[in-house]
Amino acid sequence: MHAPLYLAPPSTGRIREHIHAGRLGAIVTPSSGNRVPEEGWWAADSGIFGKEYVGDEAYMRWLEDRAEFADRCLFATAPDVPFNSFASINRSYPYLERIREMGYPVALVAQDYMEVCDWWDWDDFDCLFIGGSTAWKLSPAAAVLARVAASICKWVHLGRCNSLKRYRYAARVMDADSADGTLLTNGPDKHLPSVLRWTWQLLLADAPPLLDLDDLVSDPYDGRYQLRWRPPAEPSRPASSPDIEQFTLL
Repeated sequence: MHAPLYLAPPSTGRIREHIHAGRLGAIVTPSSGNRVPEEGWWAADSGIFGKEYVGDEAYMRWLEDRAEFADRCLFATAPDVPFNSFASINRSYPYLERIREMGYPVALVAQDYMEVCDWWDWDDFDCLFIGGSTAWKLSPAAAVLARVAASICKWVHLGRCNSLKRYRYAARVMDADSADGTLLTNGPDKHLPSVLRWTWQLLLADAPPLLDLDDLVSDPYDGRYQLRWRPPAEPSRPASSPDIEQFTLL
């Protein structure tokens, strides 16, 4: 089993030391105020999930200003819409090629319902960033998308990874290459030793036993996604061939 590279905000000297040494990677957003580290791997995130998003075009300018570091960048996320894959893909697609043209590997952020949305193509992005609600990102649907991405040599990243259990999930279930979370944002030096231990706890023979997949993966259609089938008043096609537009996101 491999250990995903954990991406941390390069906000303290201790964290930057571990990024320079390759034990961690960096994740940088426009609103964080953190600089791209002088050495080591880093990723660019729009920060749209936070409270101080700078806006789509301002984010593009921010990426352009840091294009000289694109050769060390694992991925740059395209603007997205949290928790709704249909709206998110519609927002992301105009920016995918623009980000690639700056020299960055571009990441499409996967959101809820991506498994039933056909508005995207694997060739259009370089990294699959697993976002979405907690229920969706821990579902077999998200896990299958992640493992397919890994099998065709796409970079796979899991967001909101703030525990050893979730880190194991990223490695064992999703075959993820990297992960990040807010743990080191809220308490960087306090939680840094715990995050650094996750790697050897995962890899060493005397690490705690891994959980069964049944404990890590939830059922995507157990009611938490609020995906409901609403039959049309006057069906225009056989019931065996439902149209995706007949699904209503409540």
